[in-house]
Amino acid sequence: AKGQWDDEFHRLDEEIAQAAKATPGYLGEESWENPAQGLISNVYYWESLEALQALMRHPAHLQAKARQADWLDGYQVVISQVLRTYGDSRLAGKLPTAGAA
Repeated sequence: AKGQWDDEFHRLDEEIAQAAKATPGYLGEESWENPAQGLISNVYYWESLEALQALMRHPAHLQAKARQADWLDGYQVVISQVLRTYGDSRLAGKLPTAGAA
């Protein structure tokens, strides 16, 4: 049923995550799911727009994109630039904080 994440959804999601990690320019990712509300979020960090576009051309990503209507009631893609990160160094972030080497 639409809005249900089946084994194929999770297989493709994992394949995309592995492809991202193998793509030059990959910096890290953060993910969360809220099945009760039907929400999933995957945030990938990239060195450049070109690195992101390489993942977007990956066959698993193209397959998932073609089938998204089978699983999702809708989706939103946000492509943004991180201008700065900061923190107290007690949490391991995906990106270096300001002043880190």
